[in-house]
Amino acid sequence: MITTGISITGCGSATPSVLLDNHGLSERVETSDEWITSRTGITQRRLADPDTSLSQLAIAAAQNAIAMAAIDPADIDLIILATSTADDLFGSASFIQYQLGATKAVAFDMTAACSGFVFGLVTASQFIRTGVYQNVLLIGADILSRWVDWSDRRTCILFGDGAGAVVLQADEHDRLLGFEIRSDGRQNQSLNLSYRPEPQEILTGITIGQGTYNPITMNGQEIYKFAVKKVPEVIEKALFRANLTVDQIDWLILHQANQRILNAVAERLNIPPKKVISNLAKYGNTSAASIPLALDEAVREGKIKPGDRIMISGFGAGLTWGAALFEWGR
Repeated sequence: MITTGISITGCGSATPSVLLDNHGLSERVETSDEWITSRTGITQRRLADPDTSLSQLAIAAAQNAIAMAAIDPADIDLIILATSTADDLFGSASFIQYQLGATKAVAFDMTAACSGFVFGLVTASQFIRTGVYQNVLLIGADILSRWVDWSDRRTCILFGDGAGAVVLQADEHDRLLGFEIRSDGRQNQSLNLSYRPEPQEILTGITIGQGTYNPITMNGQEIYKFAVKKVPEVIEKALFRANLTVDQIDWLILHQANQRILNAVAERLNIPPKKVISNLAKYGNTSAASIPLALDEAVREGKIKPGDRIMISGFGAGLTWGAALFEWGR
């Protein structure tokens, strides 16, 4: 039973200043602007330099979202940081909480890769609907350039860095209309950022694994097939839960992974291209940041207006996927 409604009242985003376009990338690996653009739709991406932390990007995005929502950081009850690339393996959310001045907020990291923002939105909503918290800050942020093999043209062309954030608030009207989230570990090996142990004998007969992480590996064909099949299904499930039809969606914001995936999903759902928001040409795949980054740009450009119905869907490593339908604004 829903006791409290939810409104999404503010959004914000931040990207690093370093820009790498396809022409520049072709100096690093054997590729070309035409090859990358025709296969992915990406023309450039933003990269964090060694002095730019995930926390800095997340804080900047959060501050913009908090300002739009017109609340005080001290009024935030909960901060969820959806990321796979925290500055600290123990988590970065608490440091972000401190830097924002959100003195009473509990904060934690959540890892669901490119589905992280959708999973975070659903998680945040449960705290509000049960009346536990009134104001929740959800941040999606990733610096995947840290873990890309820059000699592998199959993956290095895809990824960029960034952060996006939203503020969710308790409301007498419930504007989160429906959602569905899923996981299936059978295809786990299709997309990985895996630990690489290096054996170290600390005493005779006692060896531990002490190492680092491998670069990102991906089976692009399997991920494409998975997304094109599963994403329309989960969107239709979210629509069913909202008792709405696909033609009642104003905007579709998919995880910005590949323009071919965006086009194929929209075509399967009979959603016209004018309703599909895409900015991956400028930013590439920013993982958990991609949906809130695209949302923030569309809101600030005046495309998305209060009351518009927005369907979002994330999909990626795990494998995980999910969709959520909400009305923008109070």
